[in-house]
Amino acid sequence: MNSRRKFVVDVPQSELDDLRRRIQLTRWPEAECVDDWSQGIPLGIVQQVAAYWAHQYDWRRFEATVNRYPQFIETVDGLDIHYLHVRSKERGARPLLMTHGWPGSVVEFLEVIDPLVDPIAHGGKAEDAFHLVIPSLPGYGFSGKPEAAGWTVERTAKAWDSLMLSLGYSGYLAQGGDWGGMITALIGSQNLGHCKGLHLNLVVVGPPDKSILNSLTDQEKRSLALFTHYQKTGQGYAAIQGTRPQTIGYALTDSAVGQMAWILEKFGEWSSQGFVELYGLDRLLDNISWYWFSRSAASSARLYWHSFAKPTVSQVDIPTACSIFPNEPIQPSKRWAQQRFKNIQYWNHAETGGHFAAMEQPDLFVREVRNGLRGFEL
Repeated sequence: MNSRRKFVVDVPQSELDDLRRRIQLTRWPEAECVDDWSQGIPLGIVQQVAAYWAHQYDWRRFEATVNRYPQFIETVDGLDIHYLHVRSKERGARPLLMTHGWPGSVVEFLEVIDPLVDPIAHGGKAEDAFHLVIPSLPGYGFSGKPEAAGWTVERTAKAWDSLMLSLGYSGYLAQGGDWGGMITALIGSQNLGHCKGLHLNLVVVGPPDKSILNSLTDQEKRSLALFTHYQKTGQGYAAIQGTRPQTIGYALTDSAVGQMAWILEKFGEWSSQGFVELYGLDRLLDNISWYWFSRSAASSARLYWHSFAKPTVSQVDIPTACSIFPNEPIQPSKRWAQQRFKNIQYWNHAETGGHFAAMEQPDLFVREVRNGLRGFEL
């Protein structure tokens, strides 16, 4: 029996009322004692966003937006997976699996769905059309929360292949950033015969080999310095989520402002300057509220615990397209990436944007996906 059933986001009013009460009862810490972000996201920003969340933010507006698109829950490898499945009217449309990461969600992709599905109405050509499948990661949003260890990125990659087959796509393309980039690359390295090409906006590779280290370009020196800085000052969240996801989960599930600040910090660090104005408070809070109402702080953090024990950068042979955004903390050079990705057919440095490219720069992201996957045959 097919386990697929339709899904609509409909949060009870009692949950919305509870959120506002929790924000209003927040116990605030004192302000940071520096004038930068070296101690974390500043108090003033968090209080600004919290006030908007409590008094002006409209979740029902967002529900109406996301519910425009067909959503489903389907049991895949024993776990309920939530996903959007939006089909194009173009006869030649190619199926494209798009995977988010942390602290993002399917919310990241909402502004790029229509241009990718209906390109003629959005400045593209019929051959640019895609059927989109956009799943919520295990433990994220309205997907099920794994109750046993083992839901690694490798297992998720295999589950995504099964999901695409269950939807009738014997051949498909895959796209991703953050965890989605890692899972998409693993779909390529597992190469089960169904995925025919990848587009990545986070290109995860191993350490550069000696030939590269002995002849570093200026760009590669900058990339290594950027990554070293990230390891020293920006990786604390990953260490906590990779070792103590349950413990941090208590705080984030109970405190709305705690959950908001934990996520908002990364949007500030990994985006272009002026991130609040860039995204707007509504879009930032759409994504944060997705985590809050699904109570997925601990279960989303566990993906780090499941996956960090045995990290993998296995070789990828299928056709690959890579878009490097300038505010991404990991920016390997093409020759560095070719150590892992053996069939890079598109490589481009985007002019602006960061880690959450689809949400920050939707028009540019759509152009990169179209250009990167153009000509990839199923």
